[in-house]
Amino acid sequence: MRKTANKTANKTATRAAQQLDQLLARIVLDHLFIETLKTRNSDSLDFHDVSVWGVKSALMAAYQAGLAAGQNAAAEQTA
Repeated sequence: MRKTANKTANKTATRAAQQLDQLLARIVLDHLFIETLKTRNSDSLDFHDVSVWGVKSALMAAYQAGLAAGQNAAAEQTA
């Protein structure tokens, strides 16, 4: 019984991590025009010049996503 609960928890954690990775990738692509967050071991591919307004926009998008996730979690707990 315990192994089943651990497997379920691991699957849930893995799915949450994948969703977070996808969200962050979308934010950096939409706001900073960076194609991937994966390390490619090349300075020209791993380091980017970005505008301060792009950074602000990306941070705001991440904040809004976190706020929405928190509100959804609170709504699920009350339901």
